[in-house]
Amino acid sequence: MAESESGQDRSEEPTEKRLRESREKGQIARSRELNTLAVVLAGCITLLSIGGSLAVGLLDLMRANFELSRDTVMDERSMALYLLASGELALTLLIPLFVVLLAASIIGPIALGGWLFSAQAMQPKFSRMNPAAGLKRMFSMHALAELLKALAKFFVLLGVALLVLKADQDDLLALGHEALEPALQHSALIVAQSAIWLACGLILIAAVDVPFQLWDNRQKLMMTKQEVRDEYKDSEGKPEVKSRIRQLQREMAQRRMMEAVPQADVVITNPTHFAVALKYDPAKGSAPVLLAKGGDFLALKIREIAQENKVMVLESPALARAVYFSTEMDQEIPAGLYLAVAQVLAYVYQIKQYQAGKGKRPAPLADNLPIPPDLRRDE
Repeated sequence: MAESESGQDRSEEPTEKRLRESREKGQIARSRELNTLAVVLAGCITLLSIGGSLAVGLLDLMRANFELSRDTVMDERSMALYLLASGELALTLLIPLFVVLLAASIIGPIALGGWLFSAQAMQPKFSRMNPAAGLKRMFSMHALAELLKALAKFFVLLGVALLVLKADQDDLLALGHEALEPALQHSALIVAQSAIWLACGLILIAAVDVPFQLWDNRQKLMMTKQEVRDEYKDSEGKPEVKSRIRQLQREMAQRRMMEAVPQADVVITNPTHFAVALKYDPAKGSAPVLLAKGGDFLALKIREIAQENKVMVLESPALARAVYFSTEMDQEIPAGLYLAVAQVLAYVYQIKQYQAGKGKRPAPLADNLPIPPDLRRDE
C-alpha cells in the first residue's frame, strides 16, 4: 500500500476534486509504449501500402539528379532550380507518410487519458533541477521499473528481429540477383513487413505497459484519511466559518423581516413567546402572506415595531402558534387557517372603521377561533 510523505497509508480513493486538479496539472496516465506502437504501426501499414510507389519515385528522383548534361552542370543557376525541384518532388512523395505519422502521434496519446492541454504542465519547475531530487528519482522504484521495462522491450524486440531476419534470409539474399527497380520495390516490401512484425512485439509491450501506467497513476492519486478530511473542510468550509456565515444570513433575514413589519395588516401574538405579522393583498394572492415571525426577543421586537408604525397587535395564542409553526417567510398561510385569519382581518377592518368614525365598535375577538387539530401547537 502506498504511503504519503508523512508516513500515512494512502488507502482512500481519490476524490473528484483530486482527479480534476490532477488533470489541470497534466498528471494523467500516459504510455510511451502505446505512442510508439501507434506511430510504428501506422508507418508500417503506410509503407506496406505505398512503399513500392515511394521507392520508384525516389529512384526516379535520384536518376534525374545524376543524369545531368554538361550545360546544366556548368550553369550555376540550374543547380538551385534542380535542388528546389528535387525538394518539391521528395516532399510530394513523403507527404502521405508524414500525414499518417502525424495523425498517429496525436491519436496515440489521446487513446489513453483523452485530450488534455495543461498550461501548468508547461511551466518550468526549478525543483527538477535539484541534483539531490534527481538522484532520488534515479534510484527510486519508478526508475527501477522503467529500467526493467526498457530491458524487457530490448529483449522482446531483439528476439522478434532475429526471427524476422531468419524468416527473410532468402529474400534478402535474392535482392542481389534482381534488377534495380524490382529490387527497390522488393526491399521496401521486406522493410514494411519486418517493421510490422516488430510492431507486433510492441503490441505485447504496450499490453503490459498500459495497465501498469493506469495502476501507477491511480496509486499516485490515492489519498490518506487526513487528506480527505482536509479537502472536505476546504470544499465545504470550516465549521466556525460556516457558523459565522449562517449567523450573518440570519441577521440579514431578520433585518429584512423587521423592515416588512410596518407593511403588515395585523400582528398576532402569543402574547409573549410568539408574534406573526400578516398582510392580505387581494390583488396579489388569494390568501394572507406571512411577512415576519419570531419568538421571545424577536417577538418583542416585532410588537415594538408594529406599535411604532400603528399596526394593530392582537392576542390570539392558538392562532399565533399555528401560523408560526406552519408557515415560512413570504409564504401564504395554509388553507386550514383561512377562516380563522379571515375573522381576525375582519375584526381589524371593523376596528379601523370604528376609529375613523364610520361604524360601531365591534365585539371583542372570539377566543375559540376555528383552527384545525392538525395545525394546533400547544405550548
